[in-house]
Amino acid sequence: MSLKERVYHFIEPDVEPGRFVDVAIIVLILLNIVALILETVEPIYNLNRAAFELFEDFSLTVFAVEYLVRLWVITANPRFSQPITGRIRFVLTPMAIIDLIAILPLFLPPMSVDARFVRVIRVLRIFRVLKLVRYFRALRLLGHVIADRKEELVSIFLVLLILLALSSSLMYFVEHEDQPEVFTSIPATMWWSIVTLTTVGYGDTYPITALGQTIAAVIAILGIGMFALPAGLLGAGFVDALAAHRSEDSERRCPHCGELLDQ
Repeated sequence: MSLKERVYHFIEPDVEPGRFVDVAIIVLILLNIVALILETVEPIYNLNRAAFELFEDFSLTVFAVEYLVRLWVITANPRFSQPITGRIRFVLTPMAIIDLIAILPLFLPPMSVDARFVRVIRVLRIFRVLKLVRYFRALRLLGHVIADRKEELVSIFLVLLILLALSSSLMYFVEHEDQPEVFTSIPATMWWSIVTLTTVGYGDTYPITALGQTIAAVIAILGIGMFALPAGLLGAGFVDALAAHRSEDSERRCPHCGELLDQ
């Protein structure tokens, strides 16, 4: 095996040596999320500003090195074997894009330019938690289920958009005359529609006319069914994919000792 192939098998989550890298990266990601949360507590951040900045620089360096190493060794994967086009296709994969977002603050200008810009850079760090998808098989399996059911999910999403636009328009024309300061426009009424369709019901905006309340009741009932559809679709797909994965995994194991068979 060449050096590139050895490194590739060492950092891949699905290969046994990569478990050490998995644990280290997962711990670092979780520590980054904890640090991001603690930074919002001003007394803690002001007392440990240098420590937070040092940890951020260390994390960015580790994630950048990981990204560059993956970019270097990815040609050891038959899917991305071409030196140029293969790396381009890898860079455009969802997980590679997430990895790039995680290290994006490293390439942005100094954070002293504008307080609002600093907040944007800090928000980008939240995306590091998405890197966990790479290291947990169940999360990757859920991603495959979403990809497999994307057509059904898009159809449901379009129906929800139509229902949102329809309910907002109806409620605006019914309630605007009686509550002009509440239902000021159709876009403003969409907040009420979203809260009603999701059955959250904050109570900050509500109809007062008989016709408006009737429409609201119908929309609330429709919302229960419409939001249950994607949950049921994903649940069924996840169960099917998990069963197929377990069946495939059992075929790869020795029936006597349970160890994985060499491919």
